[in-house]
Amino acid sequence: MRVLVTGAAGFIGAALSARLLDRGDEVVGLDNLNDYYDPRLKRARLARLRPNPAFRFRQGDIADRSFVERLYREVSPARTVHLAAQAGVRYSLENPHAYVESNVTGFMNVLDACRTSGTEHLVYASTSSVYGGNTRLPFSEGDNVDHPLSLYAATKKANELMAHTYCHLHGLPATGLRFFTVYGPWGRPDMALFKFTERILAGRPIQVYNHGRHKRDFTYIDDIVEGITQVLDRPPGGHPDRSSESPDPATSAAPYRILNIGHGEPVDLLVYIETLERCLGRSAQKELLPMQPGDVQDTLADTSRLAEATGFRPATSIATGIARFVEWYLDYYDVVPDGKVNGAPG
Repeated sequence: MRVLVTGAAGFIGAALSARLLDRGDEVVGLDNLNDYYDPRLKRARLARLRPNPAFRFRQGDIADRSFVERLYREVSPARTVHLAAQAGVRYSLENPHAYVESNVTGFMNVLDACRTSGTEHLVYASTSSVYGGNTRLPFSEGDNVDHPLSLYAATKKANELMAHTYCHLHGLPATGLRFFTVYGPWGRPDMALFKFTERILAGRPIQVYNHGRHKRDFTYIDDIVEGITQVLDRPPGGHPDRSSESPDPATSAAPYRILNIGHGEPVDLLVYIETLERCLGRSAQKELLPMQPGDVQDTLADTSRLAEATGFRPATSIATGIARFVEWYLDYYDVVPDGKVNGAPG
């Protein structure tokens, strides 16, 4: 089938596009190739997809309503995976308007284009950050998420509400996926694993927030992609018998649902760093810093609903995932044994 993947030059979008192409789907990739992080990495991801004749790329901005409407009329995708967004918790403290433009206005444009084009299923990225001030672990889709700690999280909660409205009013099947700390090869340079690796190899101290007393549900990229693919093939049908007296916020009488995708196992940040040190064969100099505004203390996904809906549970260990990331990083940046970069990326 023909699938539109927004954010196709991004970390998850490029990996998902490759997976869909491998199984025989036709993929139309959309990305604006902005400079939030090095566009060369985005172009390198696209370069791996372009040789496949079933892949087409369109450069444009989801916040441009007329562009999005034209694109949907042109390609008529059977299904959409919406991954394009302004990401990052800390960046949202500095540039809040970028999040409203991309994550709210842009999502509105995609939603409405799905409605008018008769899209069979919209799968869109939410985030574990919506759990915000919640402290009870594991995080369940049925939990209240009315206390986000960052504007980024607030825009993603808004996406879930907007999607439900369209599911209810227009019968658009939509699934929101709350991703838990995604990592792996071809990852984002603004994420901790990428930053830690770069600094350790350069002999510079790494910044460890909350003095390392964080736990995170680190989820390997291949597990995220498999989860998305499994969900994409199973549009929600709705629950017409859903009780209005004790409603479950993750389900609806409309064809709407919310699912967590996480490894389902909390890992101490310091253990994560120790695993990276072993893979690099180097020790990290740690600069222990206080908790940062917008950060969540700990995360852990309850993945029982994902397993019930698809039969799939993420299973890649951090030892395996970090080793694969390090292997990719050393090759991509041509790092020689002394840790120096020998040439240009790629």
